[in-house]
Amino acid sequence: MGCKAIIFDYIGTLVAPVNYSMDDSMAKLHSALKAEGFEVGKEKFLEAYKVSHEKYRLVRYGQLREVTNAVWVSEALNSLGFCTKVDDAKIKSALNVFFKDFTDTFELRIDANILLKLASGHCKVTLISNFTYAPVIYCSLRQLGIKRFFQLVVVSDACGWRKPSQNIFNQTLEKLHVTPQEAIFVGDSPSEDIKGAMDAGLKTVFVQSQFNSLADLDASGLKPDFVFKDLSDFCRKFSQVTESF
Repeated sequence: MGCKAIIFDYIGTLVAPVNYSMDDSMAKLHSALKAEGFEVGKEKFLEAYKVSHEKYRLVRYGQLREVTNAVWVSEALNSLGFCTKVDDAKIKSALNVFFKDFTDTFELRIDANILLKLASGHCKVTLISNFTYAPVIYCSLRQLGIKRFFQLVVVSDACGWRKPSQNIFNQTLEKLHVTPQEAIFVGDSPSEDIKGAMDAGLKTVFVQSQFNSLADLDASGLKPDFVFKDLSDFCRKFSQVTESF
């Protein structure tokens, strides 16, 4: 049969946010919205955003349906007396500022480039990322110089489903014209990456990250096909993984 596709998670697995502050980003989001004409106090906005975020968190994690941040921001602003729509260009402009603050902290993990070169020389290489605003993921891949490695990039915001839903895996495999038995998924989250890929019938590789340790994997009770402490370890045993098909 052979391995025909290697599918990677993005944040945590291939890139690591370094010295990121959510509080700073939220302050910049508020400032960006004010610059776009939405005159509202910071604390009032942050409280309204928190309420909206929690509402859609239940949808995102309960139903595994992705909801873009533009929905949360629009609803928060409307609760404060504004009249906005999800596709409001002013909201999108403010979100670009908000998320750029996050993606600017991304650094490629050690040997990520080497691993992607190995993978792209062997089979189709794809990325699946849980992220609520797809444009910044596409931009980030270009900024880091790794977009060229991927034949397909699937972001939950654009797909409508988020990992561990089997739908996002199935849609990706269909676009690749690959069966689950011909693909392997590489990720750092036991609950989203490993469980989702296993449920969809893919082979799985767990790579420890700043967000999820080997102890976290053990606690999950999940048994991926391969476990590596970092990307360098994966690179050294790359042929072992691909020859397991």
